[in-house]
Amino acid sequence: MTVEETLKPLFEEINRLKPKFIQRLADAVAIPSVSGDESLRPEVFKMSQFLKSELESLGASDIQLKPLGIQPPPVVDPKLELPPIVLARFGSDPKKKTLLIYGHYDVQPALIEDGWNTDPFKLIEVNDKLYGRGSTDDKGPVIGWLNSIEAHKNLGIELPVNLVCCFEGMEESGSIGLDELVAAEANAYFKGVDTVCISDNYWLGTKKPVLTYGLRGCNYYQVSIKGPGADLHSGIFGGVIHEPMTDLFNIMSTMVDTSGKILIPGVNEMVAPVTEKEAKLYENIEFDVDELNLASGSNTAIYQTKKDILMHRWRYPSLSIHGIEGAFYGGGAKTVIPAKVIGKFSIRTVPDMDSKTLDKLVIDFLNEKFKALGSPNTCVVELIHDGAYWVSDPYNDSFEAAKKATKLVWNVDPDLTREGGSIPITLTFEEQLKTNVLLLPMGKGDDGAHSINEKIDVANYIEGVKTLSAYLHYYGA
Repeated sequence: MTVEETLKPLFEEINRLKPKFIQRLADAVAIPSVSGDESLRPEVFKMSQFLKSELESLGASDIQLKPLGIQPPPVVDPKLELPPIVLARFGSDPKKKTLLIYGHYDVQPALIEDGWNTDPFKLIEVNDKLYGRGSTDDKGPVIGWLNSIEAHKNLGIELPVNLVCCFEGMEESGSIGLDELVAAEANAYFKGVDTVCISDNYWLGTKKPVLTYGLRGCNYYQVSIKGPGADLHSGIFGGVIHEPMTDLFNIMSTMVDTSGKILIPGVNEMVAPVTEKEAKLYENIEFDVDELNLASGSNTAIYQTKKDILMHRWRYPSLSIHGIEGAFYGGGAKTVIPAKVIGKFSIRTVPDMDSKTLDKLVIDFLNEKFKALGSPNTCVVELIHDGAYWVSDPYNDSFEAAKKATKLVWNVDPDLTREGGSIPITLTFEEQLKTNVLLLPMGKGDDGAHSINEKIDVANYIEGVKTLSAYLHYYGA
């Protein structure tokens, strides 16, 4: 029986199970597993138990919830436990290839007052789109793998590969503890893995599927400025003390200009030059500025050509300022002078940027800028977490199987892309397991991961399950 003949009834079963698959995702989205919010850490643990229960019901073996210990500073609770890594197996046939599938079960913060149209932790279907935090990043794809396994199980179709599952609960907070676990299990739980597949990114646009072979890295920093012993009344103290917020605004405004150019000396000089061969790769990719505007919900693009947009998204670094902790942000008019404020920002890294060199450049630069202010306040700049950039070979057996799967399901050849986001574990898997990694996205470029009204199209969710299933069979063959 050919791969296509095997897949025909499997695809029909996936269609039949569509309501159940959507409900399974709804159950997952309902758990607010925000790893960056210490008060919600019990919910992250609850999500790990949810996955364990689902894996048990699907017949997984050797299910383990690997503890990672206590989360290192900066934390409010010095005894804060890290959520476990969920490991599971389906099959151990030495005649079959072994595929490790990775995903994460934690999500970004989300509050309805942020601008969500509906409760972010209740999956809502509107116009064939499923809205909810984690729907596309990354609960949708993680549940997609479980859906594929269930469809196989229902029909009595044997999985064509041995599957090893690795699901973590701290990806949105720097994957703390995961590198060490992968290293520790490289010759134990992960021994014999032939390749790794990750579904934790998105199509470039909204019309054409892609396969991704490169990612930018991410160094996340915070700069803390402390002054008065307590928050003060601006009518009494305004104009007579050095205000931490003013200091913070002054130094953070020196890092990047309004066109996105990083102004910290030495950063741009580390970037690998663009070769002629690399530049040609951008010519045939399907994308235009309208796709960017659609995904961002605005007409605010810095660049107006496909090549410029993609290069600055994929292979040049960027610096983004994310927020200020300790500042007043609610409605109304509160005339407070904050005693301490913490600015948060990140730099997306690319070849050939060295992380430790970047840290020194950033920290020294901000300390010098603060010193120049002549302020008696205190300033501390620190790295919160980092993850390296990653580039792989898009022409190996795994990628070829994914190309065939995509063509079968979507009736089009996928574009080969890099991406601007970061999945730090990709490089760790390659180095520790001495294998390759494929990024096989499920969602579209306008899904709004990390933003308000995050969604995944019903078609991408269900057809994505078919794509994952087809990939297993083409790779297994």
